[in-house]
Amino acid sequence: MIWDDEGYLISKNKYNENSIIAEFFTKHHGKTSGMIFGATSKKIKSYLMIGNYFNITFNSKNENKSGYFKIEISKINTPHYLENKIKLSSILYAMNLIKLLTAENQSNEKIHLSVEHFFKILTREKWIKEFILWELDVLKNLGYDLNFKNYVVNNNINGVNQYVLKSDISRIIPDFLINNELNPKSKDELMIGLKIIGDFLDKSIFTPNNINFPLSRLNFISLLI
Repeated sequence: MIWDDEGYLISKNKYNENSIIAEFFTKHHGKTSGMIFGATSKKIKSYLMIGNYFNITFNSKNENKSGYFKIEISKINTPHYLENKIKLSSILYAMNLIKLLTAENQSNEKIHLSVEHFFKILTREKWIKEFILWELDVLKNLGYDLNFKNYVVNNNINGVNQYVLKSDISRIIPDFLINNELNPKSKDELMIGLKIIGDFLDKSIFTPNNINFPLSRLNFISLLI
């Protein structure tokens, strides 16, 4: 079985002195893993970074056998942020999220487009807010639609109208999670938004599916703090 595609490198692990096991999220074949021979050579190693985009040829004896990749760099994404620890950390987490929540060899062009959109977000001024909304969009495209409007009521707290959870009126939900056109009033609201989504990931997705909560997300948030 041989096919050509294009996709993002979402994980890599050393296999032996000269080779690695890599995972790509491809445009037409979804998440696919295989060997890259000679991946530790200076020629390949310099651009074989999580988040970069590649033209890929996959070769396997049959569908049940592991195969190997021949790759060619198509677009450099990650190296632009090597000196920005927060954005670099967000890339590692975003790719890790795709790795953890997508199925092997199942095409999902919406997710592929979401990853493309993620790298556009990194170039924008209010990128952290957009990153939070991106996370929600990825979850929606994977079947985990978290529509806050279904869980909140508008409540007057000390003369200020705020959204709170129906099940716990002491828990305030930032306005920008209800109306995406609004901007966070403060960094604290951004952190609250990240925590709310983190709690949802943990309780509704990772724990029920016996998936460890990704350290890459915790590292990203610790850098924001």
